Amino acid sequence: MSNESNSYKLTYFPIKALAEPIRFLLKYGEIEFEDFRLDVAQWPNVKDKMPFGQVPVLEMDGKMVHQSVAISRYLAKLTNLTGNNDLENLEIDAIVDTITDFRSKIAVFNTEKDDTRKEVLKDNLTKETIPYYLTRFDSITAANDGYLAIGRLTWADLYFVSLLDYCNGVLKKDIIAEYSNLVKLREKVLAIPSIKQWLLERPDSEY
Repeated sequence: MSNESNSYKLTYFPIKALAEPIRFLLKYGEIEFEDFRLDVAQWPNVKDKMPFGQVPVLEMDGKMVHQSVAISRYLAKLTNLTGNNDLENLEIDAIVDTITDFRSKIAVFNTEKDDTRKEVLKDNLTKETIPYYLTRFDSITAANDGYLAIGRLTWADLYFVSLLDYCNGVLKKDIIAEYSNLVKLREKVLAIPSIKQWLLERPDSEY
């Protein structure tokens, strides 16, 4: 697949998390990129050089862009993983934003420092948040011929599957194990040859 830029550099920490959807899309599109992984000790020296002092950042021929979802949406256009019209793209975007909401709730638990509060958050996630979202995602997938939107593979599917390692790593369990349609979706995405190869070659990290 062609790309509009000759040089790509992705800057993030040595984990999957927010950068993994970007990596999945770049790999899906067979777009060469530098996967620059910051050591935590490097971050204070790099932070002020990043737009809004955050990562991931994708540099394209020297132009830096931030916000992981915006970057993913751009790459989805390059790799033909968007919809055929505005209404289809609205359906995809709505699912992606809902996945982002879901991941954000897990991130709140992950970053909580108070042990008591953390236990409360985990209990809420396990009993309410995770079943609420995953039951709906599973039903949506069943209704869309095994995909999260518009009845075919889109960047919403790569986005969801690529974030599962983060969610599972934080919660120390496979959160979709009981949701058969989501399990099948993951299998399909991870079986894409370029994604399958990426799983073999990417650096190990907890999430």
